[in-house]
Amino acid sequence: QLVESGGGLVQAGGSLRLSCAASGRTFSNYAMGWFRQAPGKEREFVTAISGNSGSLYYVDSVKGRFTISRDNAKNTVYLQMNSLKPADTAVYYCASRKGPGLATTGVPTEYENWGQGTQVTVSP
Repeated sequence: QLVESGGGLVQAGGSLRLSCAASGRTFSNYAMGWFRQAPGKEREFVTAISGNSGSLYYVDSVKGRFTISRDNAKNTVYLQMNSLKPADTAVYYCASRKGPGLATTGVPTEYENWGQGTQVTVSP
């Protein structure tokens, strides 16, 4: 089970930190991903992190602005979002990679156990 938190309303240029708390299995064995879905659009990949944090993967539109990290002792993955833009407005979801030890990927169907999402709204 995954539970996201930390969303909210922020002005352009501002920052937010999202958290995703996991339970139910050995967290450190699984790569984790963040995705987002804006109204009327398909869910899109944002970033992913391997189980040992050795592999990070970002979509081009967030490189240099967003940072994914994880604390395996706390079973939590984070998304630090800086220099936010109105185009970042979406519901943000975390998900775990299907199967332990699998590499990071941006393909949504390769993830499972999706959280309920947290709304991020960036005003101009």
